[in-house]
Amino acid sequence: MSRRLSAQRGQNIPEDACCEEHREPLRLFCEDDQALLCGRCFRPEEHENHVVNGVREAADRYRKLFQGILNTLKKKLEVAKSILADEQERMVMIQGEEQDFKEMIESEYRIRFRLMVEEEMNVQSQQGCIFNPSMREDNQNQLMEFATELKEKSQETLQRLNDLGKENMNKLKESEVRLSEQICSLQRITAELEKKCGEYTLALLQVRFQKSSLQDLRNKKWTNARCSVERSESLLLQCLEPAQITDLSLCQVTGMSGMLKVLQRAVTLDPNTAHPCLVLSEDRRSICLRNVQQDVPDGPGRFIFEATVLGVESFTSGRHYWEVDVEKATRWLLGISEDSGSGHSDLPTAARDKVLLIGSRMGTNYTFWVFPPLKKVSLRGEQMHKVGVFLDCKYGQLSFYDVTDRSLIYNFSSLTFRGAVRPIFSLCIPTGGTNSDSLSICCPHVASCDVTVSPQASSA
Repeated sequence: MSRRLSAQRGQNIPEDACCEEHREPLRLFCEDDQALLCGRCFRPEEHENHVVNGVREAADRYRKLFQGILNTLKKKLEVAKSILADEQERMVMIQGEEQDFKEMIESEYRIRFRLMVEEEMNVQSQQGCIFNPSMREDNQNQLMEFATELKEKSQETLQRLNDLGKENMNKLKESEVRLSEQICSLQRITAELEKKCGEYTLALLQVRFQKSSLQDLRNKKWTNARCSVERSESLLLQCLEPAQITDLSLCQVTGMSGMLKVLQRAVTLDPNTAHPCLVLSEDRRSICLRNVQQDVPDGPGRFIFEATVLGVESFTSGRHYWEVDVEKATRWLLGISEDSGSGHSDLPTAARDKVLLIGSRMGTNYTFWVFPPLKKVSLRGEQMHKVGVFLDCKYGQLSFYDVTDRSLIYNFSSLTFRGAVRPIFSLCIPTGGTNSDSLSICCPHVASCDVTVSPQASSA
């Protein structure tokens, strides 16, 4: 066998190559031994139960097999390149997301500190501490303790965010290295298969040594048609998948300021802005979606493209908070809209004047998006009943809270308002079938203070 193989060590075998031992043409190929044979080499006792075919038949079979594998490997190569590009893009995006979350966390704790100071001032005023130096000093010390506690919580949350960001980045870098190695392997084997598919019959089937030594022969360190198939199949079995990173929104800012309840407003809905598919309750605190549009008078402020309605109240200054029961809605939208004063409220140009939180429920899982710009910000796996909305006109801040578990969903800071803003509420119009989604504005439990509200004049 070793003498027979010696004729195949060259990189190219001519099509009229002969067996070195018998000087006869190599016309047979043994699948089991991966060996080219002449008629005299084929001895039944040596190849008993082996699969032996003519060289052309064997070469055609391997060429078709190589071509099929090659096509699949090329597709996998493109997928690997696409995933790698996505991973590299995610590395850039995750740095931006981490910075956004950092600013959001810092903004939320600044809000809480300002509300805490005001709450303490209200307490002092009620207790007459302003005129009692001893009590005022005690309250100031208590305020400093609260401020220190808030700072520690902020730093703890920011540290969790930083650790999670590093962990995600390391996973993405490891994924980048792994995918790069897989791409190199895929490129190498596809190049080899392309070359093999273009070779002549004997050259395609020949044994090729990586090192020409007897030890290599014993250890079978050579490549042949079967080895190429096996190595290709091993690459095909390798899994191509992106890194599984943790959502940064898991670094939740928990708790809600008690002052929010004090600032809660009795928001009502403006029927003159309601889309014809929305049915308002008699107290104008709830909306329900119906499949048939109502016959309502057209007006300059009415929504005609979206199942949306504005609040009657218009805010120009101060701080305001309202809560919305979303338990009976699968897709909803909450936020604020700048008061356009004229024209339909949902024309495309008006999108720039809205700041929104969009919620979508699938079972008990909630997914949240915000606008502007439109981006996914959170995924939560627990049931949520109420959403709280806090607006600070002076500092240009808008925060959304999960009232059920008392945690921050998202907040916007440094917003600029050109005029008055109004609460906005929306449900998703179904593309087919029926939909009975509804939203309800919750009534305040305590008297509101610090009110700067201008009720909208009704228009026919």
